[in-house]
Amino acid sequence: MLGAAPAKTRNPMFSIMPSVQRLVVLALVFGAMADAFAEPSAVFKSQKASFRIVTLIPGLNHPWSVAFLPSGDILVTERPGTLRMIQNSVLLDSPITGLPPVSAKNDQGGLLDIALDPDFADNHRLCLSYVARGEDGRGTEIACGELRGNHLHNVEVIFKALPKSGTGRHFGSRLLFASDGYLYATLGERGYRPQAQNRATHPGSLVRIARDGSIPPDNPFVGDPASQPEIYTYGNRNPQGLVEHPVTRELWMHEHGPRGGDELNRVIAGTNYGWPVISYGKEYFLPKPVGEGTHKEGMRQPVYYWDPSIAPSGMTFYTGPDFPGWAGDLFIGSLKFGELVRLELEDGQVINEERLLSRAFGRIRDVRQGPDGALYLLTDERNGRLLKVIPQD
Repeated sequence: MLGAAPAKTRNPMFSIMPSVQRLVVLALVFGAMADAFAEPSAVFKSQKASFRIVTLIPGLNHPWSVAFLPSGDILVTERPGTLRMIQNSVLLDSPITGLPPVSAKNDQGGLLDIALDPDFADNHRLCLSYVARGEDGRGTEIACGELRGNHLHNVEVIFKALPKSGTGRHFGSRLLFASDGYLYATLGERGYRPQAQNRATHPGSLVRIARDGSIPPDNPFVGDPASQPEIYTYGNRNPQGLVEHPVTRELWMHEHGPRGGDELNRVIAGTNYGWPVISYGKEYFLPKPVGEGTHKEGMRQPVYYWDPSIAPSGMTFYTGPDFPGWAGDLFIGSLKFGELVRLELEDGQVINEERLLSRAFGRIRDVRQGPDGALYLLTDERNGRLLKVIPQD
């Protein structure tokens, strides 16, 4: 076992949870409610702030990620395969052209994350993660190109997660250009659990590559013939949150667990995070834990975990000016409960959790801090929205 046992969160409503049948009905009701706007005058109370939510852009089709350009324009990826531009607070009708072929079905795949090259202001280069089709099925790929006007030029595929497979789940796909100059990408294990412990395959890992897709010489498994050289960590189930701490420059990552066991982890090169050998989750169709237990020598414990699952997606550290009480806090979106989760950290440990916006706006897919220091949220719905968190006057 590596690391101390993590803190466990508890849902205060869990002890009064109604029957399974009633939960199904409630899920349908809340799904229908997600298409409606919350009252613009509604004030939300946090333990350390009061705030409102402003809808900036409605009408997005299952948006997955947002990026802010130096010009003030905003890019949003839509899972069905379109990249949209927002200019002067208006969503342009025509999607950006020139994208690589995206395989989008009625599953978890499609066009996913976007990351701007650190030199975007000069080279106009951005990178996209998406699901692509190949001879053996579908899998996550990363392509980069130059955004000129409404078209992506000189597009080049710089990474392909191998092997591809026929499943439609657990693509991972968060991207991050870190301060070390390298590009990190999270990869789910595609629903085939053993891949997460098999370093000969990419799925179930965090990979680290140079901007052109080449292999950094200090990657932990370079030179190991039994490992893919891009792998930076492994034993990961389906990570959809990745962020760099603004002060320490440590990387933080979260991942989905099964029926419990969603994890928050610090990224440490070469680390095995244990899936599916150890987990705090349970099987979906059987009342038993996943794997051998919760601890095993050589497999790292999460910093924090959720039981029941919140289905985390998107993540950012808050450093903006509007909410001094939130300074340094970690914000995470919840797909399952439609929540914005606020975590207070001290010495690398979570000391407090607060749940905000419960089902007020639907599934929260992405959480970003914009160049103005404000928090922005994307809701993953058929009529998804770009939201902004603003102080209550």
